[in-house]
Amino acid sequence: MRILKIILIGGLFFIVSCEKELIQNPNTDKVANNFYTNEAELEEGVNAVYATLQFGGNYDIAIPALGEIPGEDAYDETPANDGGVYGEIDQYNVIPQNGLIENVWRDAYKGIQRANIVLNRIEDIAYDNATTKKARIGEMLFIRSLYYFNLVRIFGDVPLVVEEIINPQDNFGQTRTPKEDVYNQIITDLTLAVDLLPNRNEDNKMRVVKTAAYTLLGKVYLTLGDYPNAYDNLIEVVKSKSHKLIPIEEVFSTENELNEEIIFAVQFASGINANSEGTDAYRMFNPTGRVEGNMTGTKGHGVLKPDFYDLYEEDDLRKGVYVDVLESGIAYSKKLAIPSTVIGDSESDWVVLRYAEVLLMLAEIENQRGNIDIAIGYLNEIRERVNLGLYEGLEDKNSVFNEIDLQRRLELVWEGHRWFDILRQNRAGEVLGVSDSNRLLMPIPAKQIATDSALEQNPGY
Repeated sequence: MRILKIILIGGLFFIVSCEKELIQNPNTDKVANNFYTNEAELEEGVNAVYATLQFGGNYDIAIPALGEIPGEDAYDETPANDGGVYGEIDQYNVIPQNGLIENVWRDAYKGIQRANIVLNRIEDIAYDNATTKKARIGEMLFIRSLYYFNLVRIFGDVPLVVEEIINPQDNFGQTRTPKEDVYNQIITDLTLAVDLLPNRNEDNKMRVVKTAAYTLLGKVYLTLGDYPNAYDNLIEVVKSKSHKLIPIEEVFSTENELNEEIIFAVQFASGINANSEGTDAYRMFNPTGRVEGNMTGTKGHGVLKPDFYDLYEEDDLRKGVYVDVLESGIAYSKKLAIPSTVIGDSESDWVVLRYAEVLLMLAEIENQRGNIDIAIGYLNEIRERVNLGLYEGLEDKNSVFNEIDLQRRLELVWEGHRWFDILRQNRAGEVLGVSDSNRLLMPIPAKQIATDSALEQNPGY
């Protein structure tokens, strides 16, 4: 039968049809040109876009790894294992042949192409409910924006593709788009998504909703140093009253997933579909010596430094809930659930956006704008939730920033933010001692450049 096949052209992945007998999952054995002719088929396409978030190059492994391992709090306990791909990230000596970096590029563009297909086809498809159709467009714009936000922070300039690729040959010779243009597209898409997406409710909380678009757009503006626009979007999340801080032991509980603190999460499930719907993050990032029941085989690629655990004050409720320490002294994140079936099949969702970060971003923005009292107010919401009480330190801009930064580290540990925080604050030299600015971007994967020489490598690689 005719199937879809992923091929690499011009540094991007595209879906084309080919002749071959092969049994595949229902949402991948369709011919794009003959499919997506009605609402039910398009809904399959939408689900296929969401599915890409679970890929290894996205939120199963790579994005969390790149967000944490290069920072000052995590490190690779076994840097030579698994081809050294995590050790290279930890030691700032990534090579263009690094398999993890290849996966990031490949899987992000898979998701982008799938989103572009839906966006290209949906206008001609009649939906029973016009509101649902609008929501699906908003969801696709959000996910595409999320992928480009990751790509531009990791690689800098990247090819910007916002149309469905029908003929892969057309994309030979496409060069990298300046990051400023990529950010402009992200802002355009998210601004439109805000208007299209519905408010959060019990029926749609597993999907992208309006507060997710506001939060990501606010974070994009914060990354660009545009504090007024960052504030305008993030404050809408507060005003929506759709989210709140909850007891910390419930935030990452698998019994309470998609709770009111969670704004957007990539969903995983354990023990189903031949153990293919769980995340491998528990196995990859827990200490090599951690044994829980019959669960062994952890890789140690993202453990926490012992001095990080000591940053928590004695009465901080996050100590022992968010992080813990083995008898060996190695600290680790407890935000990932212990697998119940096989070691690479944890059911923990990967939380991409949550309300605690919204409050911390607002605190940072208000502090930067000189509104110290307001910044401390947001900061105190985080502190009081974990039994620390009100902030009593110096109330100058630098001191308050340091406390906000500390609380980001303690609250958001191993959620994939730290490296990107350091980058957007231009503090890699100060915090990490990284003096070579070329190491602040990852190399364009060697396979992409070998496929199309129009893609130029980042300096220093």
